[in-house]
Amino acid sequence: MKARTNEQIAMRVSWVSLAVNVLLTAFKLAAGLIAKSSAMVSDGVHSASDIIGTVIVMVGVKLSNKESDKEHQYGHERMECVAAIIISIILVFIGVGIGYSGIMKIFGGGPGILSAPGLLALIAAAASIAVKEAMYWYTRAGAKKTNSSALMAEAWHHRSDALSSIGSFAGIFGARLGYPVLDPVAAVIICIFIVKAAGSIFLDAVGKMTDKSSGEKVDEEIRAIILEHGGVLGVDQIKTRIFGDKIYVDVEISADGNLTLNEAHDIAETVHDDIESRIKHVKHCMVHVNPYAGSKT
Repeated sequence: MKARTNEQIAMRVSWVSLAVNVLLTAFKLAAGLIAKSSAMVSDGVHSASDIIGTVIVMVGVKLSNKESDKEHQYGHERMECVAAIIISIILVFIGVGIGYSGIMKIFGGGPGILSAPGLLALIAAAASIAVKEAMYWYTRAGAKKTNSSALMAEAWHHRSDALSSIGSFAGIFGARLGYPVLDPVAAVIICIFIVKAAGSIFLDAVGKMTDKSSGEKVDEEIRAIILEHGGVLGVDQIKTRIFGDKIYVDVEISADGNLTLNEAHDIAETVHDDIESRIKHVKHCMVHVNPYAGSKT
């Protein structure tokens, strides 16, 4: 059986997310309106934003997997980062809107606005917590498998929805115990969780778009692989940069200065092939050979 590609895995996860989000959004909005719960209506609006987010992820995944062309000679992987940034911006607007609505009901609502919501809203909140937390882990697994920033943003979109549902549950439960103000208070708390998640998604995507290093762990793995080769006498420099869901590597190694050009080239080619084949997500490795001038590092 042929293994699924990263694009196939991401699209499968996205289609499942889309179906779940549509059903859950309809249920939560209906429950919020019928049970007269502002927290649940806000939670439903948040779930509706997940639908938009999933569509953006699907478009981003498709575009990022396009082959290189004259205008984009290094490929299109960063389109996933663009998708993640768009999702984070949507989350901020959704979160601020929910928070504003909650504050207005707490401090500016007229008589009768603050009332205890019905039992259906509580049931919807409990169901949402279970479903969205399950979707978080499902989508997160897909994101880890494909190293997709857009899919990871979608996973955190699910997690923020689960957190907002916990806030909804607490607020609705408290309101039904006789403290109706807790329902809009929960909406304000939900706003904070959503904006925080949006900030994390945004910073991660920006990091991947600004040639952020893949980290010391990958550098040490690269160094160990290079030093396995007998013709290498030293590692002078290692540079890595994240490009969407891929990694670009530039290394400088030392070899005997008396080697012929062909011999030095063979060493560099072997190091290049080894790094690209053994380290996951490395798209390209550039190896430069310097004449040996010091101790092996």
